[in-house]
Amino acid sequence: MEADAVFEGGGVKGIAFVGAIEVMEAKGYTWKKLAGTSAGAIVAALLACGYNSAEIRKLMSSLDYMKLLGRTGMNSLPFLNKALPLMLNSGIYSNHILEQVMTDWLKRKNIVTFGDLPEGKLSIIASNISNGKIVVFPNDLPHYGLKASEFPIAAAVRMSTTLPFFFKPYIWHTPLQKKPYYMLDGGMLSNYPIWLFDVDGIPRWPTIGFRLSEKRTYAQSVDINGPVSLLKGMFKTMLQAHDQRHVDEHAEERTVFIPTGKVTTTKFDLTEEDKHSLLSSGHAAAEKFLETWDFEAYKHKFRENHAAKPIHPYFNEQQEEPGIYH
Repeated sequence: MEADAVFEGGGVKGIAFVGAIEVMEAKGYTWKKLAGTSAGAIVAALLACGYNSAEIRKLMSSLDYMKLLGRTGMNSLPFLNKALPLMLNSGIYSNHILEQVMTDWLKRKNIVTFGDLPEGKLSIIASNISNGKIVVFPNDLPHYGLKASEFPIAAAVRMSTTLPFFFKPYIWHTPLQKKPYYMLDGGMLSNYPIWLFDVDGIPRWPTIGFRLSEKRTYAQSVDINGPVSLLKGMFKTMLQAHDQRHVDEHAEERTVFIPTGKVTTTKFDLTEEDKHSLLSSGHAAAEKFLETWDFEAYKHKFRENHAAKPIHPYFNEQQEEPGIYH
């Protein structure tokens, strides 16, 4: 069965995706197009560049996650090791180590830029906080004076995974702009871009989404009693509120919901038990999804009488035509 796949953001919890795609591959699924935000961008990129689930499991198992926290001299200062870089760089750590790791992994498959892939194979979501717009790599690159054949996939993955305040922003210099753009995690504008591959009419193959949460999560209230709690509430709102509008019954029908327990987005000191739990959860979630998933029933329920493309701000703001979407 051919399908498109869309992976949600979720930091280190993204390991759970590996368990899910192992099941999907075992059931005969192959991926036409792939997209992801943040942690989902990593998995989507690896799959698009030719890695299978077994190979990705091996990569993830061998990775020292604590080393992904690119530390600077300021991180070694007592007492101010987090506060000082946050104040001066708008982020505690640097995300350059992940870019280096991804560059190495992709080169093993002889892939460097988006131009090395078939057109439309991979889409990565990032947030341009300088102009307030979502960026979908690579099809938005012409808006910035760049070509897919010139732009490294690893750089897009780094932008998409640059968590606000945790990592310092990616400063992106482009030919059409004198001032650089400040780029952050794609989850600020679309943490779960399940809409990305939707088409006019009835699709020839399904889009299956993978979320790192229980089914149909709702944002919990936050008690605001100071600047720290205010910042926490703002961050949760950025990551959840936008996509919650689009995760309706239609999206639920085609989504694999993966519970991640108490593992948090930034728990880089993962234990072996944590990793095993996430992989097992992904495996179980995919099996549960496939027990009831029926593409023909989905089309009859949601597409035959609702053929128009869902309206999404991206299409209104970024481009007059949907571009590469099938």
